[in-house]
Amino acid sequence: MREPRVVSNPLVAPSQVGPLTADPTAFHRTLPGYEPTPLVESPQSARRLGVAAVHVKDESARLGMPSFKVLGASWATYRVLLRHLGSSPEEIPTLDALATRLAGSNLRLCAATDGNHGRAVARMAQLLGLRAIILVPADMVDERIAAIRSEGADVEVVDGGYDDAIARSAALASDDTLVVSDTSWDGYVDPPMWVIDGYSTMIAEIRDQYRDKGLSAPTVVAAQIGVGAFAAAVARGFAEHDGVHLVGVEPTQADCVTASIEAGGVLTIPGPQLSMMAGLNCGTPSIIAWPDVSSGYQTFVTISDEQAADAMRLLAADGVVSGESGAAGLGGLLAHADALGLGPSDSVLVISTEGATDVANYRTIVGAAPAAVTAPAKG
Repeated sequence: MREPRVVSNPLVAPSQVGPLTADPTAFHRTLPGYEPTPLVESPQSARRLGVAAVHVKDESARLGMPSFKVLGASWATYRVLLRHLGSSPEEIPTLDALATRLAGSNLRLCAATDGNHGRAVARMAQLLGLRAIILVPADMVDERIAAIRSEGADVEVVDGGYDDAIARSAALASDDTLVVSDTSWDGYVDPPMWVIDGYSTMIAEIRDQYRDKGLSAPTVVAAQIGVGAFAAAVARGFAEHDGVHLVGVEPTQADCVTASIEAGGVLTIPGPQLSMMAGLNCGTPSIIAWPDVSSGYQTFVTISDEQAADAMRLLAADGVVSGESGAAGLGGLLAHADALGLGPSDSVLVISTEGATDVANYRTIVGAAPAAVTAPAKG
């Protein structure tokens, strides 16, 4: 197993990062329960890092789900279904209008997942009156599988890791089984691009919240990386801000983007990837996310599971319930603060991308059950 490391990005070129889109925000506002998630301070994290401030975008409760993933999954599902129907957003502008149009259809949605993306696709199927089948890797904990099934989806456990689940989802694609993936492969590129676009709503919220709170722009932004969709959205939001240092964070056991940066191009690392940071257990970067991720980040760092656990405990001390993948961004900064040159003039932004989706593990790490979660959430 590799040791945690810091890699300066020789490919960084912020001007090459794509623009942020505003298109999904109006659609997201039509979803039941939409409201911006909070941006909160973490003074204990700031003290540990030796910086002026740490602000945390808390995605532990987003549209009734414990993760930001529903933003990308909902927009991509919407666009996949519009394309299937041969319609445009202008013709079918809301979720309710889409559900009406789909009434009586025999369509099925399909996705591979490490947990949160698949549950979000399953939720969209439920809201639209469609069937769903979600493919999960063999090492997924029972609680995350139960949460997906609670949305009414069928779950198939694939013998292997996340990349094997992706291959299985691709094999199921047909005229009546529509795949909504957050990663790309040869011949499959539009839905993962729509997933990235969907996350732009969160980035727009962050910008508005910084403005409304009278805060100066962050000087350091950390983003955890799985296949790269979320990291690409963060790059689009912040890469061209003068004076900002973007740091990409991966598990040592699932460092496919960092290894690709070192190699100078996309590669697949050996699997399986078995970090407790389940949402980041990916072996191959998305070819759609790669241009923004490889151009947008000055530095990539890798961390151990214990370094992620350290960040979970620190966030909990400031009242933020953050799961294993959710705390990874802060974990990367804590583990490598000296090498990154963090100092008292820095203002840090991290995004806690999920709440406690494995309550038993959260309780073991933090020492108590999360106050907001006592059982697998159903919405």
